Amino acid sequence: MFKSEIYARRRKLLKKRIGRGILLFMGNEECPMNYPANTYPFRQDSSFLYYFGLNSPGLAAVVDIDENKDILFGDDIGIEDIIWMGHLPKMKDRAREVGVGRTAPRKAFEEYVTKALSAGRPVHYLPPYRAQTARVLGELLKIPHKDLKAKASGAFIKAVVDQRLVKSKEEIKEIEGALEVTRDMYLAAMKLAKPGRYEREVSGAMEGIALSRGYRLAFPPIVTVNGQTLHNHYHGNLLTKGRLLVVDVGAESEMSYACDITRTVPVGGKFNRRQKDVYDIVLSGQEAAIRAMKPGVMFKDIHLKAAGTMARGLKDLGLMKGDAAEAVAKGAHALFFPHGLGHNMGLDVHDMEDLGENHVGYNDSVKRSDQFGLAYLRMARELRPGYVMTVEPGIYFIPALVEKWRKEKKHLEFIAYDKVEKFLDFGGVRLEDDVLVTEKGRRVLGPPIPKTPADVEKACR
Repeated sequence: MFKSEIYARRRKLLKKRIGRGILLFMGNEECPMNYPANTYPFRQDSSFLYYFGLNSPGLAAVVDIDENKDILFGDDIGIEDIIWMGHLPKMKDRAREVGVGRTAPRKAFEEYVTKALSAGRPVHYLPPYRAQTARVLGELLKIPHKDLKAKASGAFIKAVVDQRLVKSKEEIKEIEGALEVTRDMYLAAMKLAKPGRYEREVSGAMEGIALSRGYRLAFPPIVTVNGQTLHNHYHGNLLTKGRLLVVDVGAESEMSYACDITRTVPVGGKFNRRQKDVYDIVLSGQEAAIRAMKPGVMFKDIHLKAAGTMARGLKDLGLMKGDAAEAVAKGAHALFFPHGLGHNMGLDVHDMEDLGENHVGYNDSVKRSDQFGLAYLRMARELRPGYVMTVEPGIYFIPALVEKWRKEKKHLEFIAYDKVEKFLDFGGVRLEDDVLVTEKGRRVLGPPIPKTPADVEKACR
């Protein structure tokens, strides 16, 4: 937990931005796996954590702008809870740790909100993403479930996004702590990526390292020899020589700050010529993108720079043809690079995606493209100091997509389909690092994780 004044300052800035009314913060509840007492590991709502810092279920909070007060709602635990789950400090003591001077029982939250509604005061809430939260909010505010997201407070969303996008030095320290653990996870994975093992052995070893350090995974791990499937969570394939293993994993700190790293590893520890050729193109694209990052630059332009770099490399390899810049402008490169370059990261691995991706990555002056590939770019807006972005270009050979485009005779002037056909057994290559935008440029966060072909091969040995 950060110092209490950090949370108090965050709430003060929020009050100033919104101006009037009350702001509702709904903490998450336990989520049963298969019966009520057997729950998934608890994860607090990220906005609740950002403003109130308490990482346990059964909590809600109100920031009352008009009366300039913050209130935490929750119940002190009884003897049965202590027997089964252990002791927790009193609510008033927990509230003091995050700079809150007022507490009340959990049931008083509904009473407080109902009273505000009856008085005609503005009641602001964020869009719910859990069914249980949506049910409570809907009943409390008398809003049908289907209308809850649409009626969420736009001013509240934008204020939270603007605050959370800029990471403080304390937040950066948390992210880099997660990256230190993640580096050890990757060093172990590279040693394990040998013929005869299963993907699950690599995945399990990585998660075990995170758990042994008091961390956990920030998202379901991607550990797959079928890297052409972008979010492949199946881990049952046998590793065989000549395949590439795409590993996209990140630890989450004890305070719930995420990191997100991807490396592509040759099974058996040695890239063949074809693999290295494609790998080098992706590495060049990523390095060009990272070099271009600085305040004032549109992340969309950085995405296009990476795409252009990789399109030129694919042309040199004979898989694309024609003018590379024109090919990117028309979206032909998306056959190989069908996703966005990266996303914001912080308390969520896709930071604040629950508030709406367009609120986070776009604004009134930057609209989402409808072009295939570019439309999946989660972040397009101008970079500012304190933003933390993933930079994760990739090249993939997706048989179904190649077949579809070829059948439709799509981009014949830019794609050498006959040569592409010879790569349909390739899989994919993706590389990803987490980058902080600084006052004058950028800094790749965390300790170095092997990335050049030579360093990856050395780590595998």
